[in-house]
Amino acid sequence: MLLSQLYLYPVKSLRGCPVDSAEIDALGIVGDRRFLVVDTSGKFLTQRVLPRMALITPALFGGVLTLDAHGLPPLHVPVADDPAAPLVTCEVWSSSGLLAEDCGPAPAAWLTGFLGQPCRLVRIGRKFARPMPDKKIPPALQSSGPHLVAFNDAYPFLLLGQASLDDLNRRLSEAGAQPVPMNRFRPNLVVAGSPAYAEDDWRVLRIGLVTFHAGGPCGRCVVTTTDQDTAQRGVEPLRTLAAYRRDPAKPNDVNFGQNLLHQTKRGVLRIGDTVIPLE
Repeated sequence: MLLSQLYLYPVKSLRGCPVDSAEIDALGIVGDRRFLVVDTSGKFLTQRVLPRMALITPALFGGVLTLDAHGLPPLHVPVADDPAAPLVTCEVWSSSGLLAEDCGPAPAAWLTGFLGQPCRLVRIGRKFARPMPDKKIPPALQSSGPHLVAFNDAYPFLLLGQASLDDLNRRLSEAGAQPVPMNRFRPNLVVAGSPAYAEDDWRVLRIGLVTFHAGGPCGRCVVTTTDQDTAQRGVEPLRTLAAYRRDPAKPNDVNFGQNLLHQTKRGVLRIGDTVIPLE
């Protein structure tokens, strides 16, 4: 089994960036979800409520985040933290009181104009701290903390097997629906060579020289029904997934993919790395 695709998402809920290799640090993939779009109260915004976020393409190069969207000039924002930047108190799900750096009025105006809702862009800086709650940390790692996460929903990494998507697309085709691409599911890590849904049962695995522990299945939401090229929303693939991927313990959850927490806090992931389940 090999790591066949690798993605990072510089701004939470904007388009992803495929990469050939990526460094990891205490928060996860370096550059992954280190920026966040928030409303005027500091609450995080995502494609769940603003599907047009899918139409903004981010890029990281030379210490600069660049955002591109049709009809607007590119927006350039420094990646490095700025001790002089105003601090914003923001919220991501149950994580409240997070201190992030406001990226200023120009990014706010750019995003507000494109998304049609007052919002601001914030960045992880020196004052940011988001420890994971104990209930989300696998037992084998609870004594080795703290374990941190950036602006991700809950875990630093999301893994999906290529065979799992292939099986879903077979079911969609049999039902007369269109297959969906991998970007509907926004994984960081895609594994080739495993049986469909094998990732459900992996508790500990090593990719290259990096060891991960499973955090539990990823319950999917309406974002999976949003075309990442057009921002148009439909009913698939969530309708088909709901027919066979409901969580037996939480029937309202439709699972697809595995959340991961990294035990190895420094390293490099590369496409082609061997994937070895350890437990």
